[in-house]
Formats: sequence, C-alpha cells, structure tokens
Amino acid sequence: MDQCKTCNKPLTVIIDWDDEADDPDQAGVSLEDEVPDSVEPQYAYEMTQCPCCSKDVLNHAASGEEQILCNVKNEGGLQEGFDILPILKEESYLKAFPEERKARAFLEFCASGDVGAILDLVKGREDEDEESSTNPSGNAEGAARPIDVLRYQDPLGSLDTGLHVAIRNGQEDVVWLLLLVASSLEPHRFPTDVTHAAEILGAVREDQTGKVDVRALENAEHRTAEQLAQKLGGKWESWVAEGLLKPVWDGIIPIVFKEIAPSSS
Repeated sequence: MDQCKTCNKPLTVIIDWDDEADDPDQAGVSLEDEVPDSVEPQYAYEMTQCPCCSKDVLNHAASGEEQILCNVKNEGGLQEGFDILPILKEESYLKAFPEERKARAFLEFCASGDVGAILDLVKGREDEDEESSTNPSGNAEGAARPIDVLRYQDPLGSLDTGLHVAIRNGQEDVVWLLLLVASSLEPHRFPTDVTHAAEILGAVREDQTGKVDVRALENAEHRTAEQLAQKLGGKWESWVAEGLLKPVWDGIIPIVFKEIAPSSS
C-alpha cells in the first residue's frame, strides 16, 4: 500500500460498510492501492488530501489536468492508473445536489444508448412531477425546482445536454428519441422504423409549451448539438446535411401516436 510522501502513513479512506457488505471487517480503502467498484466512498467526496497530514495527493497529467490515480480491483481484474477524481467530484456534487441524481443517470443512459432506461426514467420523472403538483406538501419556498431531464445540462461535463452526449458517443437511436420527445422536428422527418419503435415503446411528444427545442441548447463551448455533429463528422454528416439537428426556437409540434390495438392472434 502506498504511503503519503509527507507523513509516510497509508493513503487510506475510512468507509462505512453496510449490512450487506462482503467483508465488514475491512475498515479502509487505499486511494493509491485498491478501490472495489462495489464500494461507495462515503467519506471520500472531498478527499483530495492525505487523511493524516492533509497534504495534497493530487497528481497532474502532462496536460495539466488534475488526477488522483489508483488501482481498481474488481471481478473484471486489476485496472492500474485509474483516475478516481471525476467520480469523487461527481459524488461531491450529488451530495450537495441530490435532486440531480436522476438527471445525471439520464446522461449516462444517453451515453450508453439505453433507450428503454431513458423512457422509464423520463416517465417516472413525469409521474413524480404530476404527483408533486397535485399533492403539494412541505414548505414551498424550500422545495427544489423540478428538473427537466430532457434538457439537463451537465455542470461537470461542459454543460452538455443528453443530445450532445448521445452524438459524442455515436448513439443514433438515442438521438432519434430525443428529437421525438424534446424537439420540434416535423413528424414526417422521422423514418418509419423509428416511429414504429416509438409506438411500441410508448414514446410520445407531450405538451411542451414554453420549453426550448433541445437542439437550440449550447454547451460550455458554445456549440449546439448540430455544431458538435459537424465537428465529429462521420455518421453525423448526413444528419447535418439533412438539417435534422438544426436548432429551432419556435413552438414544438406535438406528436401523439394512436394506441396499438392488441393482436387478434
């Protein structure tokens, strides 16, 4: 186990193990040795210092980017030189803003192309918003404002929207879904197989009066999703050429599919 270069004590973070932990006798995890992926570092949200002498344990990449490198050992084997700092930053952020946890999960689904998970999350969020509006409770002044996950912009990731994330990760199915539920792209522009899949999955464009077309949102680099697609090229060249990602600031056209009749067979 590596030691702090200043105080020569182990770089260990104390962790509270829950009742289902495999080894509750284990009291610590080394930032520079092994960090099991099944462990949530509950006390490591702000851990960029040695827990003993409080000296900085950050490394700096050649680009100048800050890192905390560790070796991760899990069922997949040993991964050396893993930068755990982004995870710690995200957990620190979510500790301060827990209401954004689902929105950040939405971005992860956009990156991985999990259309079903996106729909489940969005529908669940709509149900929560409807319930909170019809059954208000508690102090209204202290209540957190509902987050529009479809237009959520990542404060830890250059203010990318889910559309930016999907394009960056080459997820065309997710892009079609987001254009369907959060843009003003005309109904006839959607391919038949996309609209058919949307019918089956129950994806509809709800009333979005007053909401911005997701294609018009810019990230921290002042790029819309279309401009990001132009930069990346490849499969996105045809999308840009056809104007599918062109920002529109006018009202959003509602799309509602007819309910599919059950098969007679």
